[in-house]
Amino acid sequence: MKFTVADLLDQLSTSSVLPLAKLEKGLALATKPEKQQLRIGLDALARLGLVEESEDGLRRGDTPDLVAARLRCSSKGFCFALREDGGEDIYIRDHQLNHAWNGDRVLVRITREGGRRRSPEGGVQCILERHTTSLLAQVERQNERLLAVPLDDRLLTSIELPEGDASFLEPAEESVVEVQIDRFPVAQFTPQGHVARSLPVHGGEAADLDLLLTKHHLHERPAAPRATLKPLAAKGRTDLSGLPTVLLGGWSGSDAPGLPALSLEEREEGGWRLWVHSPAVAERLSLGSNLDTWLRDQGEALCVGKRWLPLLPSTLAKAAYFRSGESNEALSVALELSSQGELEHYRFHLSVIQPAGMVDPAVMEALAERKPKARTVPAALKSLKDQVPMLEQLVTLAGLLRERRLAAGSIDLDLPTPPLESLGDLCIPAPDAAHRGWLVELPDTHPMAMVRESLLLAHRALGNHLAALQLPALYAVNPAAEASEINEVAKAALALEIPMELSPDGNASAAELAAAFAATDRGRALQQQLRDSLSAVQLSNEPGPHALAGEETAFSPWTCPGLHYADLWNQHVLVSLLTDGKDRPTVRHKTSVELASDLCHGSVDWALLTPSQLAPYQESLERGLVQRLNNRGRFLSEIHGDALAMAQARHAEPLVGQVLPGVISGVQSYGFFVEVPPSQVEGLVHVSSLKDDWYEYRSRQNRLVGRKSRRSYMVGDIVEVEIQKVDALRHQIDLAVQQPEILEPIANDGGDEELEDNDDDEQD
Repeated sequence: MKFTVADLLDQLSTSSVLPLAKLEKGLALATKPEKQQLRIGLDALARLGLVEESEDGLRRGDTPDLVAARLRCSSKGFCFALREDGGEDIYIRDHQLNHAWNGDRVLVRITREGGRRRSPEGGVQCILERHTTSLLAQVERQNERLLAVPLDDRLLTSIELPEGDASFLEPAEESVVEVQIDRFPVAQFTPQGHVARSLPVHGGEAADLDLLLTKHHLHERPAAPRATLKPLAAKGRTDLSGLPTVLLGGWSGSDAPGLPALSLEEREEGGWRLWVHSPAVAERLSLGSNLDTWLRDQGEALCVGKRWLPLLPSTLAKAAYFRSGESNEALSVALELSSQGELEHYRFHLSVIQPAGMVDPAVMEALAERKPKARTVPAALKSLKDQVPMLEQLVTLAGLLRERRLAAGSIDLDLPTPPLESLGDLCIPAPDAAHRGWLVELPDTHPMAMVRESLLLAHRALGNHLAALQLPALYAVNPAAEASEINEVAKAALALEIPMELSPDGNASAAELAAAFAATDRGRALQQQLRDSLSAVQLSNEPGPHALAGEETAFSPWTCPGLHYADLWNQHVLVSLLTDGKDRPTVRHKTSVELASDLCHGSVDWALLTPSQLAPYQESLERGLVQRLNNRGRFLSEIHGDALAMAQARHAEPLVGQVLPGVISGVQSYGFFVEVPPSQVEGLVHVSSLKDDWYEYRSRQNRLVGRKSRRSYMVGDIVEVEIQKVDALRHQIDLAVQQPEILEPIANDGGDEELEDNDDDEQD
């Protein structure tokens, strides 16, 4: 089908009627079969109350009892609907799935409200959008039927294949197949598909990349539509070409996104004027154009190791990205900072800059090793020798801004991506605070650290500006973590006798836990638990706090339009304000306000943009832009997680049979997980492999304890493990712990508090 239910509903509004002909045009339906499919879909949606039809056209039905969510299933058959509004997850029993699969976007009706320690329950009423249109599988013959068994065991089904695909019955160790879904399950009919191609399992890095892209349906990305870029007007631009400016970076993969440039000036009254210059992308295309719609569907630039799947097509990237030694159009902000790093004022500009050169990790390493007052300039710094004083001040300012951010409750964790060669640019953290609720700890001399602290300030400035002027915006919100989640991590730390202080109300602070964990020899494992309890960054069309940036009011990303579509969209709003905003109520008023500066806040009581100028922004928000971009962000996180897991598994394959030291990263009733350096690959030691004793799970102490020997395994312990089996495709590593000589049982006088734990789960 050419469209999904989500596509159809996004075209409709609850407040206005849309004629059927306009709906067909909006969905790009031209043929009679396509229009017949639409008719079938409308009839079904009308029965569910999702669509109301009259002689004038169609409108979206008001269905407050239906909750939009995305399904997350486990290999054990447990499924939850993760609500798009951020509410509590809904448990879906298998007979209530109604043929929905893991990852599908669905509408759920709650059938049983939740209670204490129990999730609400519900059933799937409508599948808005299928997540899996093709999959990786192994071909098997079962009861004379030819089936494709998905590699992803969260897909709780098999796909029926035509007999002509029997030629793909090859050993699973040699290859897997890509299966295209021809028919999803309907009523009593099972899903059907066909084999599109075979992919090798052990074909090297290029083959692994193909497997990754195929798994996530990225191997056949749609080409960008042809578009003529708009010329940029020179009038109204601030000439900053004489301002010392540098590009900072660290990414080296092919098609890597361009990053902002930085300038720094000392103010006469003390403090700094920090300039952040973003590539002028929004000015080159119209909001709502074919190219803009295509960019909106892509959502993100995707790093897949040594190469990128870029967001911007090559013609747009070539025109917009900065080049050293040349004049470049930019969208800039001047951030006025006190000597303590406090943001006092800001002003936005359409500008022209001329960067002096690129500051990469090699340049910063030479700067760090350079002796104070040295007369000679290292070779790596010669091309930037005039900018050395500014770079030194940028390092100082980055450290000051980081201290202020951490003092405001932001979280830095020492959990970098392991430096595996095949991961390429994935080892270098992005400079913004997108998606995750924490930041990778970086030294102040790292180029990305300087960019990061600068961008957080620039995004705070735009968020506050657009909120104060009541203009449409995409805000990034990051509420503080739930106290109950943080307290669970604190309990685990206290059980390990990690010293810490609680607040007067008895709750733990995430920032204080991060600092306490960093000072212990079990820090990494505890930081991982803290990481999992932090709230992720989400987009919203309403302003809100952004704990990660230390911002309490509003935070709008805009400086990385080649990395995230949300930044590009906010750039459109900012450009509209700077070029079309009314700076006075009427032309008869002689006094105007400076709309580009925060000094205008509180002085504007008129409409800054006309209804026709606001319409494209309001229309895109009404059609679910925020949710689509949030879904795309989660999709990005899944891809990065899969790329990392694949690289780690490949690194572990030659180590099968070897005994290596590792660190216990998690403990469950069925066993414990161990991280093995240097790739930090994580594998499971199943409790059934512990033959020396009968082990019980002490949930309050987060450990396994032997009944007779009292030997325990808990988070942060160093253990010797043998790598027994590696399944790179499923990212599963089987480990066996090397146990020391069995100790004599220790007599129990009844005072062992661990035996008084009532939450024990015994070994299966």
